[in-house]
Amino acid sequence: MPQIELDEETIERLDELRIEDESNDELIMELINIYETSEYTLFHAGD
Repeated sequence: MPQIELDEETIERLDELRIEDESNDELIMELINIYETSEYTLFHAGD
């Protein structure tokens, strides 16, 4: 898996979004899934 570096502001924003004991990896995967779903919906909106 690729390694990424996050600045302090991004880490703070992620901390605000996390639910209970959710890890950053879990949160980021959830955000990616939401993004991909939105992109898929927009792609097929013209059908």
